[in-house]
Amino acid sequence: MYYHSYLKTAIKLIEEFDGSIPLQHFLKKHFAANKKFGSKDRKHITDLCYTYFRLGHALMNLPVEEKILTTIFLCNQSSNGFIQHFKPEWNKNISLSLKEKLSIINYPCSITDIFPWKEALSEGVDHEKFCESFLVQPDLFLRIRPGNTTSVITKLSESNISYQQIDETCIALDNSTKIDQLLNINREVVVQDYNSQQVARFFQPQTTDSKLQTLTAWDCCAGSGGKSILLFDLNKNIKLTVSDIRESILANLKERFDEAGIKNYQSFITDLTTFNFQRSTANYDLIVADVPCTGSGTWSRTPEALSFFKEKEIERFGELQKKILANIIPCLKKGGRLVYITCSVFKQENEGIVDFIQSNFNLKVEQMEILKGYDKKADTMFGARFTA
Repeated sequence: MYYHSYLKTAIKLIEEFDGSIPLQHFLKKHFAANKKFGSKDRKHITDLCYTYFRLGHALMNLPVEEKILTTIFLCNQSSNGFIQHFKPEWNKNISLSLKEKLSIINYPCSITDIFPWKEALSEGVDHEKFCESFLVQPDLFLRIRPGNTTSVITKLSESNISYQQIDETCIALDNSTKIDQLLNINREVVVQDYNSQQVARFFQPQTTDSKLQTLTAWDCCAGSGGKSILLFDLNKNIKLTVSDIRESILANLKERFDEAGIKNYQSFITDLTTFNFQRSTANYDLIVADVPCTGSGTWSRTPEALSFFKEKEIERFGELQKKILANIIPCLKKGGRLVYITCSVFKQENEGIVDFIQSNFNLKVEQMEILKGYDKKADTMFGARFTA
């Protein structure tokens, strides 16, 4: 009875969802208005909704119920209650490989249809593996802040929480792991995707310069401040300036900085896409431009984006990125560095912007890399470092 009820509710919500807001917010709003759903109900229904969208543009003409069940079958490797109830013959074969599963479902399905924009991908992105990654729930990643490794590992071990230590400072956990009550978020650890942590390699050449007493750095699209906290942890002598377009973003960032113990910094609100944007009077040794983008490298966390994305958005974001860069590059000191970051897999937002910078500004590209996350249950990102 419960399986039928959950599936019926999920189908109704999927058919109502128009993509105008993130699925997470849509579901939260629905459950807030319908108090009859308990926590277990909400979890099952939410899982079914997200599961549906994981197949993206594959099997688009399949009825919603059938697409949900097919995706559950393809995504799981161990016995599943929904599949056992509705498709027991599939449940017997649930541990088979993805290729074998595709051969026994009742309709032709190409995994590469999940993400149909192959020609727009950055060089080096494996289209098929990227598509397959949408069938896997990404991990939750933590970055251990300096001096906290022993205490964090001890707490996780004593609480019998399963984790994988990727390196000295990076921990991977199951996405559903509850760590808020166990660890001091932002003080001991930062919730930060694996490849968001890996952008440290673009900061390192300057932040580890022993001759540099004070590093002036501007995180111009600071968002929640994760990159700024990373910069601070790499170089305690840093003089941070942060900016973003909305006051609410900087208010949340201030709260996070308080938790992280970052007190001495400057912040200001500005729209970097306008000609007469507000800026501080300083020039900087380092500018970090983690720019607005399609977010396509993170869509395994928000798979609904696959179904509602319009390809024209790539060009729109590309133009936005060019406007931001044209405004911030003149704020770079001679000999300073610009670090350009996206969480996009699209060439136009990545290598295309590198070409734009080299063609229009007197900057030299030192490093450029696609940070692949689709084989690590992580986000895929792009980074490039330039010197003035």
